[in-house]
Amino acid sequence: MDRCWAQDVLRCQLCETPGPIMYCAICHTHLCKVCEGEHLSDESQEHKVVLFKKWGLNPKCSKHSMQFCDLHCEECDIPVCVECVSSREHLGHKKVGISKIVEHKKEAIQRDIQELENTIYPQYQEIASNIQVQRADLNKNSQKLTTAIEKHGEDLHKEIDIAIGKFKSNLNEIESKQLAILDKQDDEIKRSISDIAQIIADLNELLNSNDVCVVSAYKSMNAEFRRVPPIPTFSLPRFIPRMINKEQIYRQFGSLSPLSIKTEEHGYIIDSPGAEPFPLDRPLIDVPRIITDISTEHGKSNELESVSCLNDFEVWACGSDNMMSLYNLKRELVKSVQTKSGNKPTDIAVTQNGELVYTDYLDKSVNIVRNTLIETIISIRGWKPLHVCCSFSGDLLVVMITDDKKQAKVVRYSGSTEKQTIQFDDKGQPLYSSELFTKYISENKNLDICVADYRASAVVVVNQAGKLRFTYTGPPSTTKKPFNPVGITTDSQGWILTADSGNHCIHILNQDGQFLCYIDNCHLDYPLGLCVDTKDNLFVTEVKTGKVKKIQYYM
Repeated sequence: MDRCWAQDVLRCQLCETPGPIMYCAICHTHLCKVCEGEHLSDESQEHKVVLFKKWGLNPKCSKHSMQFCDLHCEECDIPVCVECVSSREHLGHKKVGISKIVEHKKEAIQRDIQELENTIYPQYQEIASNIQVQRADLNKNSQKLTTAIEKHGEDLHKEIDIAIGKFKSNLNEIESKQLAILDKQDDEIKRSISDIAQIIADLNELLNSNDVCVVSAYKSMNAEFRRVPPIPTFSLPRFIPRMINKEQIYRQFGSLSPLSIKTEEHGYIIDSPGAEPFPLDRPLIDVPRIITDISTEHGKSNELESVSCLNDFEVWACGSDNMMSLYNLKRELVKSVQTKSGNKPTDIAVTQNGELVYTDYLDKSVNIVRNTLIETIISIRGWKPLHVCCSFSGDLLVVMITDDKKQAKVVRYSGSTEKQTIQFDDKGQPLYSSELFTKYISENKNLDICVADYRASAVVVVNQAGKLRFTYTGPPSTTKKPFNPVGITTDSQGWILTADSGNHCIHILNQDGQFLCYIDNCHLDYPLGLCVDTKDNLFVTEVKTGKVKKIQYYM
């Protein structure tokens, strides 16, 4: 029978006695109790013989490599050996046996196993199952929406077919009326032709007649036929097709609600509709600085008023004349557009599609510039529009006052359809002053509607439903002149910026109306219109100088 001791059982490496209970930590040698003395008698090197069981349980000391740790220092949270204790390094510290620590750790391991098996693992299994359910729901919903879109498309095609049918029917009706008139005249002309032919025959017969009585009684009828009946001249109908606006068709067809992802985390629901363009709580720079300034064709008597960003490189501006001008950051005039009526634009804004919108106070209209054409999209009776902004949903928010200047309100329009009116607070009191003074408007990222009411010396902020949230009338304590806000805008952080023209500065508030700071170091000269680009750079118009200043106020 073959002997395979090394595979069968651990043996003393000197005498091959099975089950050695000792171990030399330096020589890495297994020893039985009998051979321990013999091994230690070898003085050619150091030896550290310990119980083999102990070698497996207790860790070696990190500071004293020849020692094993029997204790654990609770304050230092490390294993310690006898030499560590005697060195007084851990004097006064509470120490427990290493076996006790192992016991506690095993209890913690057991608890972790139970939690993993009984709670965490089932939750992950449930999440995995829910993902499959959501995947199926997503597919089912997509199919449902596809069917709905196709059905809506069919309905739209039907409406187009009905419109085509109406046009054809109207054309047939016009043609029928014209044909009836032509048929009637044709009959009359043919009767006359027949009568004339008969008269010619009778006269030829009379001409050859020798009957004196008949010839002498002849009377001419040519005078009756010299009056030729009127000939109808028809203006043939024309079909004048309107230009097909693909973007308008897309908007009118409908919309898909935006993607909204909700992540469940430890029982809390965290909305995550998408990445923020900038981190929250972006720090302000200590000293705001002017990046560039653009000298426009305005200034002095032709005051510069409103500004609106087309993109990060171009801004629209307007003032006291009837022109709206687009400038780039190279200080170049890109193009100019004259208002449809020839009146001055009261305010301007840029839609999400990059189209310019302006209000015409005298004409009582809101207009949109599409390429080279200007279309009136809203005509108002009894009210006059002042200031305008484009909301995140694509609606227009328009501030207006009555013709007699006794009431003011904010109206939300979807296209040319009035959707919402904001005029009074919960107590029935007017939210806005009614006089003909500036009331610039801006929508915040939380969908609050902010109006800078110059006459009321206040920024009035209502929520999306039109309920008053707060009124800002200036910082708690100030040595400046009275606060009369003009231009207003909001940035990616939800902060509100309003121009204080009389004090030549900008107020910055948080979205709850708390004053944060001024921008008053950029040599602002009667600032009025405000807007921000996608990088939160601020554009400010100066009434008298005709300049648009681009200011950096974030780090």
